[in-house]
Amino acid sequence: MSSLNNCIKFALDIKDKNIVFKSFFYKMVQMKKHKIYEAELIQPACPCCGSLDLLHNGHLITNIHYLTANASHPVIIRLAKQRVKCRDCNRWSMAQSELVNKYCSISNASKLKVLSALTEDSSMTSIARENNVSVNTVQRVLGSCSHLFLDSYEYLPAHLAFDEFKGVDRQLHFICLAALYLFSCTLSV
Repeated sequence: MSSLNNCIKFALDIKDKNIVFKSFFYKMVQMKKHKIYEAELIQPACPCCGSLDLLHNGHLITNIHYLTANASHPVIIRLAKQRVKCRDCNRWSMAQSELVNKYCSISNASKLKVLSALTEDSSMTSIARENNVSVNTVQRVLGSCSHLFLDSYEYLPAHLAFDEFKGVDRQLHFICLAALYLFSCTLSV
């Protein structure tokens, strides 16, 4: 079992030690052949107090869409997350992984692949089709990093110079320059 676990982790490039792969198979889902990997996410200690004295109370099975090299065979990881109750602090918790965010069924690796595809000149529909996600997911991934690109008006220069002129084919053009140097100029008319 350990060699199967290590081979699947190596093939999928998963480094989380708390995920244990049990089996894999092919299944037809919505008239498409999917690779299904069954795995269990183990919680070794309480996230609140760090105690190892845990009471296991079943699993929550989540189907995680994972990235694949071949878009015609999507990969789904059927991850069984352990539910535990700490006997020391009496708190309930569920196993978490860096593979996927909490309450999400699309892996972080798939989101990074979508984000890198957004830097190229292609439509959101084609990006969604290549990564086996919906167009709404592509829009959510783009929206999740939009705060990095908001305009900040703290770095604008103190002086701006504007000019408009007639260019090629007598069309109007506009130039905006940052006036970095203070200078005085007298125009005689």
